[in-house]
Amino acid sequence: MDLRKIKKLIDLLEESQLTEIEIKEGEESVRLARQPRTSAAPAAMHAAPVTHAVEHARPAPVAEDSHSKHGGKAIPDGHMVRSPMVGTYYASPNPEAAPFISVGQSVKAGDTLAIIEAMKMFNPIEADVSGTIVAILVENGQPVEFDEPMFVIG
Repeated sequence: MDLRKIKKLIDLLEESQLTEIEIKEGEESVRLARQPRTSAAPAAMHAAPVTHAVEHARPAPVAEDSHSKHGGKAIPDGHMVRSPMVGTYYASPNPEAAPFISVGQSVKAGDTLAIIEAMKMFNPIEADVSGTIVAILVENGQPVEFDEPMFVIG
């Protein structure tokens, strides 16, 4: 296997939250693994049971974070659209384009609200309900966390 390919695999492992990559090409195979840097990292890598536990542990901090990030103002009532992933929030498809949505705009279920860039992939965030945009809780170019409140639809 080419050393350049192995270096690219190492870079991919470093940029992602993966702990292990294994590639087979014919009879050759390469397996890369890394040790977690903190004791909390392995818990985040497991699927259902740990995610469920994290959800129960997070409600209070999320509420505090959302109030502190929004100047201590309460988030308006309505349907909350949360980030489905960690990444960078973008309000428009490119810097010169108009934003996908604005406060007061009506949206239908399935309309694109924004995009989140994660690992050089642009993922559309769609409305899951119809209504009017009551609040946009994130700013263009801002990093977002998983399950972070992004929009309120009334």
